[in-house]
Amino acid sequence: MSFEHNKRTLIASNTMSANNTNGTGQPAATVSANREKRMVAAASVLAAVVLVAMKLVVGISTNSLGILSEALHSGLDFVAASITLWAVHMSAMPADREHTYGHGKFENLSALLETMLLLATCGWIVYEAGYRLFVVEKVVHATFWAFAVIIVSTVIEFSRWRALDRVAKKHNSQALAADALHFSADILSSFVVLLGLVGVFMAELLGQPWMQKADAVAALGVAMIVIWVSIRLGRRAVDDLLDRIPPEMQDAVTDAAASVHGIEEVRRVRLRRSGPLFFADITLAVDCTARIESAHQLSDRVEAAVKGVLPGADVVIHVEPGDFGEDDILAAVRVCAARRGLEAHGARIIEKPSGRSIELHIEVEDTLRLEEAHRRVTRFENDLRDAVPGLESVVTHIEPVGDARARLEARPDARLADKKSLVEEALKLFAQTEPTRFEAHDLKFVANGDEVGLSFHCTLDAATPITAAHDFTQRLESFLRAAVPNLGRVVIHAEPAGHDGEQ
Repeated sequence: MSFEHNKRTLIASNTMSANNTNGTGQPAATVSANREKRMVAAASVLAAVVLVAMKLVVGISTNSLGILSEALHSGLDFVAASITLWAVHMSAMPADREHTYGHGKFENLSALLETMLLLATCGWIVYEAGYRLFVVEKVVHATFWAFAVIIVSTVIEFSRWRALDRVAKKHNSQALAADALHFSADILSSFVVLLGLVGVFMAELLGQPWMQKADAVAALGVAMIVIWVSIRLGRRAVDDLLDRIPPEMQDAVTDAAASVHGIEEVRRVRLRRSGPLFFADITLAVDCTARIESAHQLSDRVEAAVKGVLPGADVVIHVEPGDFGEDDILAAVRVCAARRGLEAHGARIIEKPSGRSIELHIEVEDTLRLEEAHRRVTRFENDLRDAVPGLESVVTHIEPVGDARARLEARPDARLADKKSLVEEALKLFAQTEPTRFEAHDLKFVANGDEVGLSFHCTLDAATPITAAHDFTQRLESFLRAAVPNLGRVVIHAEPAGHDGEQ
């Protein structure tokens, strides 16, 4: 079965999906589809019973091997149809702890069992036909009933084939498709047997005894048809049981995933089929610096793209960080730090004739002792050297992240008024010596033990580069610390002139 046929069938099957469920927890459309599949499978069982009875009675009365072989074939069709009915019932069961991919493989298993039954039938037919052709001659009577049973059975087989084929394509059921294939073979073999009976009738009419062998030859024709059908059916069943997927389907899913903007590489695609359903496990590489939210959004887009190729498929996406570029050192710093649960900032890359070095700040929990903090940072440095080969040196400044002191209780303190006047005087003095024009406002002070913390807003020219603004605030902070004794934490919020505090 081609990939395009699979896709068309999946689309037709999944247009019936619905969100409402019943007591089984399955969508109502799925329950309806399973009911329709069981009904058509049960009708096939009933049709097989009628055909077996008709052919057996007429075959014995006429001594026709062709009709007897057809009766045996129909008898096995009855067994196969019963297996199909069982498989359709089992495959409709929802996934459980022991069958996490559902029970769809029961349909593939039933198709394989039908193949084995058909091949066993062929062995008996070929043996009996050879025996009649070359060992013992048996007289066949081409009666009205012989012709009637073949014609009636052909009509029944044709009606069952149409019903089974329609429902199999509608719901992408391999078990029903196998049963439909059975009845299509029955139609062909019945036609061959009919030709054999014509040969026997002509032998009696024209007085040509050798034409009596036409019945045995017809039986061999039936066997050849059934063998051909069995091989096709068995190959499809084995392919699905062994999770064989058409290469063009694998390529289509890979191309769909790779077409999503932001995917650096599709590293692995694994597909499997269980009954009418497809499952896809896909491993993707994305930008190594991407946040988890953006990686999740990419996964959603890839899932949608894959379902455009395999409608209704169960898709599982695994996202991995992509490789670093040759010069993407800052990205390597961020990723390696994140993997160790650290925060990195203030990285500076130094190009020297002897090689490339990097200096940066690493934040660790402020509850750690120096020994443990140093051990963690050393592991980070080793990771960074592995990620960026050729680094001459990595120099890190370890500093506390401040989580333990993130929440302070502000209390009235007589020192705050004195600090405020000292800071205001220091700001005026700094403005006289600093060429950059600024305006400090909204000063706030918080007493913290022996120190007083300070935060304020600083207005700068809106066109100031962010690096220049950062350098300016660092110079201002250093000046204030030198001018104001026991000044604790200093937070300077730089903002553009004309900023109203809202966006």
